[in-house]
This record gives sequence, structure tokens and C-alpha cells, in this order.
Amino acid sequence: MSASDKIWTAGLVVIGDEILSGRTHDKNIAQVASWLQVQGIRLAEVRVVPDVIDRIVEAVNTLRAQNDYLFTTGGIGPTHDDITVDAVAEALGVPVVIHPQARAILERYYADKPGGLNEARLRMARVPEGGELIPNRMSGAPGIKLGNVFLMAGVPHITAGMLDALTGTLEGGAPLLSETVGCWVPESEVATLLREVEKAHEKCQIGSYPFFREGRVGANFVVRSTDADALQSCVHVLCEGLGELGHDFTPGGI
Repeated sequence: MSASDKIWTAGLVVIGDEILSGRTHDKNIAQVASWLQVQGIRLAEVRVVPDVIDRIVEAVNTLRAQNDYLFTTGGIGPTHDDITVDAVAEALGVPVVIHPQARAILERYYADKPGGLNEARLRMARVPEGGELIPNRMSGAPGIKLGNVFLMAGVPHITAGMLDALTGTLEGGAPLLSETVGCWVPESEVATLLREVEKAHEKCQIGSYPFFREGRVGANFVVRSTDADALQSCVHVLCEGLGELGHDFTPGGI
């Protein structure tokens, strides 16, 4: 098999008693799978495990050995039962340390909030030694990257932001192509269109990046895919849809 024929794979460990009890419905499996697909990587296996260190360690080591990448979601928050960092550090055989950059991010984020950066919140700056940070625009608390292992939040919209920060950075089966379409429109007014266009083009993903300039609201829509034909079709249908809704659009972005 040549390098170009290699099928890149990832494993996912979903962590949390709340998923297993049915109190929380998992949305991360679907969004991680579709994000990986667009990166040219196949999600090969998913395990859902409780908040038990030994179970997390075993799942992480098994799936890590069998795949090019390993992702975890859940269990990196401020409470005592958020033990993912400890479990992954144990699996990798490294100690847990406070990451100075993570601490600084949290100090800024909590500076004007009641209670400030207390001991519980500081837990979110703990990383397995050698870990790098995955930015989190939503709540300050970053995700963690260590080699081919990625630790992400359990809250789906926060996980989505972390995935977005990783877009195009993983070595995968095919290069990621992208095109941008800009439009002076509030994101919420075209949310249904974006959803429908993305659903009709399963090889593509649409990222929406709102902005406020010159007293006006607008957004740039970035369409990504490893398939050039699918990308062109998706961009064409998106532009057509924006036009039908009466919005001017700018190929290449604003």
C-alpha cells in the first residue's frame, strides 16, 4: 500500500457517567465523525466509558494503539469527578502539571467573574506533561493536545470550537480544500440555509464566522472538503441559496 492509499483512522473515547445513565444525550460522536471525515480521517471506533480512571486508561491505550489519532470528549472541567487529564496522563506514563499558558488564559477569563480563579477552576489548567493547548473561544478552558491524543470538552458547542481550531492541522488521507463566501447578513438569518446545504453535501463542512464592521453585521462562510468537485457544488448551491434569499455575496470572503 502506498502512502497515498493509507487510510488514516481515529478512535474516540466518550467519558462520563451522565452519558451512560441517559441523562445527557451525546452529540459529540456525530460531530467528531463528520469533522474527521472532512479532514480525510475515518472514525474507526468509539467507546463510552464511566468516570473511572482504570476504564479510561484501558480505553485510551487500546484505541491509541489501533489508530493514528485518539480523541476524548468529556471530563476536563472544574469538578472532582473530571478525571480525564489524570487518566490520560496515567495512560501515557507522564505526570500532571499546571500549564502556565492555560493558567494565564483562565486568570483573564475569570478576572471579572464572581469567585475569580479559585482552586476548582484552576483544575482546568492541569495537563499531562508535554501537552499543548487547543484554543477554546467559548469558555476560556482550553482543550489539550499531546502527540496524537486530543482531549476535548464534553459540551458539544465547546467541542465544536476546539475542532474548528484543529481544522487542517492533522495529517490525513487527503489535503483539505476550502473556499470562502462572504455576506453582509446576520448569521441567524441564514442558519437554516447553511444547515440544509451542508446536509445535502456530506463530504463538505461549512464554518460560519460572523463579524461586525463599519456598523454592519456580516459573516464569512468557509466551505471545506477533501473532494474538489463536492466543494465546488457546495459553494455553488450556497451562493444560489443566498441569492434566492435576496442577499448579495462575495466569493473569496469579505
